[in-house]
Amino acid sequence: MPQKVTGVIARAKGAPVEVTTIVVPDPGPGEAVVAIQACGVCHTDLHYREGGINDEFPFLLGHEAAGLVEAVGEGVTNVAPGDYVVLNWRAVCGECRACKKGKPWYCFATHNAKQKMTLEDGTELSPALGIGAFAQKTLVASGQCTKVDPAAPPQVAGLLGCGVMAGLGAAINTGGVTRGDSVAVIGCGGVGNAAVAGAVLAGATKVIAVDVDDRKLKWAKDFGATDLVNSKEVDAVQRIRELTGGFGADVVIDAVGRPETYEQAFFARDLAGTVVLVGVPTPDLKAPELPLIEFFGRGGALKSSWYGDCLPERDFPAYTDLYLQGRLPLDKFVSETIKLGDVEEAFHKMERGEVLRSVVVL
Repeated sequence: MPQKVTGVIARAKGAPVEVTTIVVPDPGPGEAVVAIQACGVCHTDLHYREGGINDEFPFLLGHEAAGLVEAVGEGVTNVAPGDYVVLNWRAVCGECRACKKGKPWYCFATHNAKQKMTLEDGTELSPALGIGAFAQKTLVASGQCTKVDPAAPPQVAGLLGCGVMAGLGAAINTGGVTRGDSVAVIGCGGVGNAAVAGAVLAGATKVIAVDVDDRKLKWAKDFGATDLVNSKEVDAVQRIRELTGGFGADVVIDAVGRPETYEQAFFARDLAGTVVLVGVPTPDLKAPELPLIEFFGRGGALKSSWYGDCLPERDFPAYTDLYLQGRLPLDKFVSETIKLGDVEEAFHKMERGEVLRSVVVL
């Protein structure tokens, strides 16, 4: 029968979040109920609260999570009660043109649970990214559950569910960083520093971190950046070129998503280099005006990275194993662990740039 649990909702645009009771239905066909153990506070959750995604309030926030499968619905075979899983927001369909081309990470028909979680009065909730994990339990499509090694603590493993995977994937999957490459990362928050870590993991020999905040640059150094550039103090493009023999970086990752940072990325890459946009622009922003001859003359590739072009069933277990081997410092992303009632303050800390990740532990 349906369960009543505690969760965090955004009831209206810009209003402080609320801790309240939500109703989680029994899983239907293809669905699973997951008992959440930990969930990271991601900037996307703040976007939901501020109405930057859509206006389908109230939202059940939280999506960067790990936990235990409690129950599954009819026809579910990929997970079973008791499995330790990381949640993802792109359950692939296996049937669309991308999946049938053997590129399921581009799936054009990803899906979530069909049933809705509700407030006690029956008001339907919109779960953030189809997950809604700032809650003791949540309902998802079974394909949103990816089994990983339970030796990885949930406050660490759950981060693979969104921001960290986006950054790792931007470097490794989208950017194709490989041994000996030079890489510049513009914007060193959670996603940007994950891109730094991904570039180091892939074997880049020069990893240049760019930001306007020295605190974030120090974090980037902790993740393996070889060079730090404060773009408030120097011309970032010029400095990246100086650090790469005058040529520019092989791969430049824009983890901010603004016209000015994209223009920096465009001109800071080497000839035939790659630009990767992983920072999410707001709908009002426009691409910078650049001479068309520069697109032609520089060659290379301009790419967007959505969720790090990841395939959860492939990537989550692999990166969990690398963490357990001591090769991927996921624990460095955890700035603090908090309770459900601390989410609003965690948003303020995020806005002030004080944390890489606050993680709710249940």
